[in-house]
Amino acid sequence: MSAEDSVLLQVTPGQAAVVTLNRPDKRNAFNAEVIERLSDIFELLSKNTDEVRVVFLRGAGDVFSAGADLDWMRAAANYTDADNREDAETLSGMLLRLYELPQMTVALVQGAAMGGGAGLVAACDVAVASPETKFRFSEVRLGLIPATISPFVVRAIGPRWSRALFASAEEFDARFAHAIGLVQYVAESKDSLDDMAEYLAKLAFAAAPGAVADSKKLVDDVYQAELDHGLLRDLARRIAARRASDEGKEGLSAFLERRKPSWMG
Repeated sequence: MSAEDSVLLQVTPGQAAVVTLNRPDKRNAFNAEVIERLSDIFELLSKNTDEVRVVFLRGAGDVFSAGADLDWMRAAANYTDADNREDAETLSGMLLRLYELPQMTVALVQGAAMGGGAGLVAACDVAVASPETKFRFSEVRLGLIPATISPFVVRAIGPRWSRALFASAEEFDARFAHAIGLVQYVAESKDSLDDMAEYLAKLAFAAAPGAVADSKKLVDDVYQAELDHGLLRDLARRIAARRASDEGKEGLSAFLERRKPSWMG
């Protein structure tokens, strides 16, 4: 299977991109080619905000992603320290590109999301899981640590649960993932993931694209920032810039004129 076939990209006429991990025979596990392909796709999407308003991440078959590919892990056993560092930086760089996409990103998760697969879920803005989905940060069982995915997981579920789940490698289900914040929605069934995708796409298309990107950056900049007058001045500057922007003016005009704004078509 070529790298292009291992991860598929489809952009619909309605400005939604669907990125599909397409190795169902390998439970959509990562290897170097998959990571590189994902990274290239996320880089492409980041530059096409006019054509793409929402990004869905899926796994083909019965499993979202089982994490690292076994053959890839066997090869890594013979890596030099420099090789291991480069390999890890490539994975973390791919996750960062996903996390920093200006569009709303949605993980649609079924079956299982283990290790790096759970890291992909954490790096998305929104995650929806079917009820049967199992999750695990399994690295300590292999004598490893979930270092590359940790920034995204800790932001998603906080340090307390991260410590517990990283240290124990305990398996948990979709409802527990919802309770700790790893996923925001639990679908009624695997089949209803598409219904949730449609619902979230409607929310994305109702929002101004530039405001979505700025809102995502706002959360990162405010999170754990010191609450002082400098922060408040910066936030005032941001909302003033938004009010003066073309989107801000169009949104207010549309509201007052009781019509849809231009970005809703």
